[in-house]
Amino acid sequence: MPKVLLIDDDAALTGMLTEFLRGEGFEIATAFNGREGAVAALDPMLDAVILDVMMPDISGHETLQRIRSKSSVPVIMLTAKGAEDERAAGLEMGADDYIAKPYYARELLARLKAVLRRQAPGKSPQVFKAGRLRLFPAQREVTFDDALLDVTMSEFNLLETLLRSGDAVATKDELSWSVSGRRREQYDRSVDVHVSNLRKKLCTISDKTILIETVRAVGYRLKVTG
Repeated sequence: MPKVLLIDDDAALTGMLTEFLRGEGFEIATAFNGREGAVAALDPMLDAVILDVMMPDISGHETLQRIRSKSSVPVIMLTAKGAEDERAAGLEMGADDYIAKPYYARELLARLKAVLRRQAPGKSPQVFKAGRLRLFPAQREVTFDDALLDVTMSEFNLLETLLRSGDAVATKDELSWSVSGRRREQYDRSVDVHVSNLRKKLCTISDKTILIETVRAVGYRLKVTG
């Protein structure tokens, strides 16, 4: 039974969502402010977090920063409809997906299941390699010279797709399916944001010997320079 943490100050909405998700086979934990939520999100038994942006004590973005400083648990953010800046900010801070309020419970359920499917290890090769970089699908770990690289679930899926593509270009549509589990929409920059975050981490850990190359109007390709 997957365990999900709901962080939202709206007690009525949280109660209805809790009842709905329990009916769908989920174990639910709740927190009604960001400070409590950031602590509760460190539960090692958690499979995912659903986090509201608008909260009275600390914002969802600050809550996400606190979570990401200690955990890579998948996080779906709830944002106001049309708040593109909020969504971009959440993705840049390490959110895995977002959904606009008001939303249909079935849509949120579909997004949650997609996140959990991407998290679960599949029938992947034991290891992918690029220079001194190693990605282990079963363990969901990335290393460079045996040093662990701290990546979010979306960044892991993105990197795996790039490694699978080899010398070929991974299109933005392909990366959108691997990162968000859905078709890329016009003006959707979520893939670009995740690429930017992952690129910085790879440059730092590899001293710029593992790069993500931009292929204009097409997508991205992993490049090894050393």
